[in-house]
Amino acid sequence: MFKIDSDGNGYLDVSELKAALDVVDLKLPQWKVRQMIDEMERKRSSDRRGRLDYNEFEKLCSDLKSQDIALTFKTMVSKRENLETLGGMSEASSEGTTHSVRHEEQVAFSHWVNSHLIHDKDLKHLLPIDSDGRELYDKVKDGILLCKIINHSCPDTIDERAINKKNLTVYTKHENLTLALNSSQAIGCNIINIDAHDLTRGKPHLVLGLLWQIIRIGLFNQITLEHCPGLVQLVHDNEELSELLRLSPENILIRWVNYHLEKSGSNRRIHNFTNDIKDSEVYTILLKQIAPTGRGVNTHAMREPDLLERAEIMLQQADKIDCRSFLTPQDVVNGIYKLNVAFVANLFNNHPGLDTPDEPLELENIEETREERTYRNWMNSLGVSPYVNWLYSDLADGLVIFELFDIIKPGVVHWPRVHKSFSKLKAFMEKLENCNYAVDLGKQLKFSLVGIAGQDISDGNPTLTLALVWQLMRAYTLSILTQLASNGGTGQAIVESEIVDWVNKKLREANKSSLIRNFQDHSIATALPVIDLIDAIKPGSISYGQILPGNTPQPGVVHWPRVHKSFSKLKAFMEKLENCNYAVDLGKQLKFSLVGIAGQDISDGNPTLTLALVWQLMRAYTLSILTQLASNGGTGQAIVESEIVDWVNKKLREANKSSMIRNFQDHSIATALPVIDLIDAIKPGSISYGQILPGNTPQEKLANAKYAVSMARKIGARIYALPEDISEVKPKMVMTVYACLMALDYIPNMGSTNHE
Repeated sequence: MFKIDSDGNGYLDVSELKAALDVVDLKLPQWKVRQMIDEMERKRSSDRRGRLDYNEFEKLCSDLKSQDIALTFKTMVSKRENLETLGGMSEASSEGTTHSVRHEEQVAFSHWVNSHLIHDKDLKHLLPIDSDGRELYDKVKDGILLCKIINHSCPDTIDERAINKKNLTVYTKHENLTLALNSSQAIGCNIINIDAHDLTRGKPHLVLGLLWQIIRIGLFNQITLEHCPGLVQLVHDNEELSELLRLSPENILIRWVNYHLEKSGSNRRIHNFTNDIKDSEVYTILLKQIAPTGRGVNTHAMREPDLLERAEIMLQQADKIDCRSFLTPQDVVNGIYKLNVAFVANLFNNHPGLDTPDEPLELENIEETREERTYRNWMNSLGVSPYVNWLYSDLADGLVIFELFDIIKPGVVHWPRVHKSFSKLKAFMEKLENCNYAVDLGKQLKFSLVGIAGQDISDGNPTLTLALVWQLMRAYTLSILTQLASNGGTGQAIVESEIVDWVNKKLREANKSSLIRNFQDHSIATALPVIDLIDAIKPGSISYGQILPGNTPQPGVVHWPRVHKSFSKLKAFMEKLENCNYAVDLGKQLKFSLVGIAGQDISDGNPTLTLALVWQLMRAYTLSILTQLASNGGTGQAIVESEIVDWVNKKLREANKSSMIRNFQDHSIATALPVIDLIDAIKPGSISYGQILPGNTPQEKLANAKYAVSMARKIGARIYALPEDISEVKPKMVMTVYACLMALDYIPNMGSTNHE
C-alpha cells in the first residue's frame, strides 16, 4: 500500500510517518511530525493507535496541503487527467509557454450556457453549443454571448441597447468584445491578461478563465443576507453575524454544508471541495436534507460501492430538484475544485434549506453598500491577492493596500518593510505596523488623510477606510492618464493611421490649413505641417502676426522669422531642409527623444523617423494637458476637477452639444445627457439618440445612465462607476467616469495589451 511500509502489513506505523511524508514531498521538521502524532493519538481509540491506514494518511496529507505547508502535494499524489496542453497561443507562448485547459470545465461551462441562455432570441445563431464544448471558443467571438452571460450573472450590468446584434462586421464585433471586457472588469473580474483580440482569436485558456470569473461572481452574488436571510442560522455560538459575512463565499458554503450534515445526524464534516466530497456521501446527505417535500430524493446512492456509479445516482437525485449542473460523475470522483464549488453554490442558491428569522434583519452596517461593492470590484479587477470579499476585514492587514500603491506608483512600496505573514504572538502589532506604513505612503503621495491613522484601517473603521480607499481609486484613475501620456499606456504601438488622424484633427481644430495624408506626404518636406502642429499643441506660442495679418504677436517656442514660409526655385531644397533642421532642433529643446533623427529625414519624408517625431509631438501634447492632473496626487482636487470640467465642456462645445456641466455635482448630470453627449463627441455617431429618454423621472434618468455606462465601456473606457452613481450624481464616481473618458479621448486603444 505504501512505499514506506517496512513490515508489509498494509498500515503505516507512526514511526514511519516522517519518511512517508518525505516521499510525497511534504518535508516537515521532526518536531512538527512528533506534534502531529501526539495530536492524532489523543483523538484515537486505543486499538487504533500507533498506525495509519491509507485513507487516514491521505486525509492527513490533504490537511497539510490546505494549510499551505506544502504546495506541491497535489501533483505528487494525484494524476492530472483531462488536461489539454496548448502552446504557441501568442508571441510569448510560441517561445515555450504552454497553457492547460481542463476538458471538464469546457464541457461544464458550455452546458451551463446552453441551459440558462438557450431561449434568448438574440442567441439563436449561437446556441446550443456542442456537448463537447469545443464550439465555445468560436461562439464568443462576436461578443454577444459574453454580454448575455455577464447580464445573467449580474443583471443590468450591460444595457441591451448598447450591444451590436445585427449585420455584424469585424469592427462591431470588436466593439461588443470591448463592451464585454470592460463590463466584466466593472463587476470584479481580473482582465489584466485579456483583451478583445485574444477573444477574437478564441484563446481557450483565456476564454475559460474569463467565463469562470463571470459565472463564479454570479453564483456567489446570492450568498448574502438580502437574498437569503436564513444565513443567520449559520452563525456559531459566541459569534457575531458580521463575522460570518466576512468569510469568503467558499467558506460560507462549507459552513452551510456542515450545518445540514449536522442537522441530518451525520458525523461527516467537510473542509474542502476536493477530497472531502469524492465519495458522494456528503452530497447524498445534503440533497436529501434540502430537497422540497415530494420530489422523491433518496439516499440510495450509498448502497452502490463503485464511486463512479454512486456519483451518477447522486447526480440523478440533484436532477430531481433541477440542480444537475456543472458536474459529471467523473468530476465528483476526481474532486475538480471549481466545478464542485459551482455545484454547491447552485444548490445553495436554489434550495438553501435555511429557516427565515422571525424578526426582520437590520442590514444597515452589515450588508455591503453600493459604494463598498464598487471599490471591492475595482480592487479585484486589478488582480490583488488575496481576493477581497469584505472590504474592511480584508484590508485590515494592509497587504492589499500595498498592492494597490504598487500598481498606482510602481516602486513606491519598500517591500522589506512590509510584514507579509504574521506570527501568532505578534500578529496584532505586525498588522498595525503595516497599516501605519500604508497611511505613511498615502501621505507621501499627497493623499488627504487628516485624522486617519493606521489603527483606523486595522480596526476596519468604515468611514476612514473608505476615505483612504477612495483616494486610492482616484490616484489610480489619474495614474492611468499619466501612464498613457508617458509611454502609450500598455506599450502597444499606436497604429500610423491613428496618429495621422490625430495630427489632422489637431490641425483642423486649430484652423490650420496644412494637413497630411500619410507620413510620405510631400508637404511634410516643407516642415510646415510639423510647425503648425507645434502651434496647435501650444496655442498662442507662435507669432502669427508674422504670417497672417491681424493677429497679435506673441513670443513662443517657434521663432518664426527663422522659418521659410515660401520657397524660391533655386534654393527650395535647402530652404526646406533648413526648416526641417529647425523643427528637429525645437523638438530637442522640448526634450524629445530624437536620437538618430535629422532634418534631412523629415525633408526626405522618411516614414519611420517622421512617425517618431510626430509621436513625440502627440505625447508632448497629452503630457501638457495631463501634467496638472497627474501632479499633487490628492491635494490638488480643485485643480483636477476644474481641468477635467474644462475639458468636458470644450469637447461638448466642439461637437455642438447643448449640455454643459459646472462641476461634478451639477444636477444636469442626473439625466446622464452630459455623459451621453460627451461619448458622442468623442466618437461621433456612436450614440443612438432615438433611445435616449427625456430624464424627467428617476426611472428615465436611471435608464439613460445605464445606456451611458454601457456605451462608454463599448467605446473602450474602463468605467467602474455604476449607473446609479450618475443618476444620483455621486461626485466622486462621476469624476472617475469623466476622467476615464478623457484618457480614452487622448490616447487611442487605451485598453489594448500584449499578452500570452
